[in-house]
Amino acid sequence: MMTYPVVEKFVSINGEGTKAGELAVFIRFKGCNLCCSYCDTKWANNDNAPAELMTSVQIAEYVNASGIRNVTLTGGEPLLQKNLEELIERLMQNGHCVEIETNGSVDIRALAAQQYRPSFTMDYKLPSSGCEQNMLVSNFQYLQTNDTVKFVSGSFDDLECAVGLIKKYSLTEKCHLYFSPVFGRIAPSEIVEFMKEHHLNGTRLQLQMHKYIWEPTKRGV
Repeated sequence: MMTYPVVEKFVSINGEGTKAGELAVFIRFKGCNLCCSYCDTKWANNDNAPAELMTSVQIAEYVNASGIRNVTLTGGEPLLQKNLEELIERLMQNGHCVEIETNGSVDIRALAAQQYRPSFTMDYKLPSSGCEQNMLVSNFQYLQTNDTVKFVSGSFDDLECAVGLIKKYSLTEKCHLYFSPVFGRIAPSEIVEFMKEHHLNGTRLQLQMHKYIWEPTKRGV
């Protein structure tokens, strides 16, 4: 049976996305293929990060024991895990709502076509991330109305880039859209003014709720 390297598992509220403020079980996997300038989970991406190897059965048992319906698979980059569909199917067969937080550089096509389809909260890495060249824009065509594209923005150049993508790929008609400020780099009020200036209907500003409730670098929340 397949095992997955889990660096962290806990129950908290979703800090971002369409279920922000709702309880969720978080399963954080080891490893990432990117290194964004503002990454707040670099410790989980390190090859030497301590991880517990868990089977899909063990993860499902942990989730079931929590009594929580929502499950967020995150990382690192969760889509780097082999046979992730096995875990997703098991969780969804048990009645859980599964969300995958992905960095936008890994093809979602296969998972998006599965009978047990999770919802995707997909980043698009804007210029200040240093990783925009890795973005897989073909992923946009597989998004559905319960999915999300998140534009983590650290500058006005980032915001301008995001507007161009929203228009080019008609994203407001496809999925939920969020602007999220890089913590400490751009003021949320500046993003609001930008949204007003550009008449950005169908997009939302979202703050990373967990960073305001707890100390910004605190783990397990």
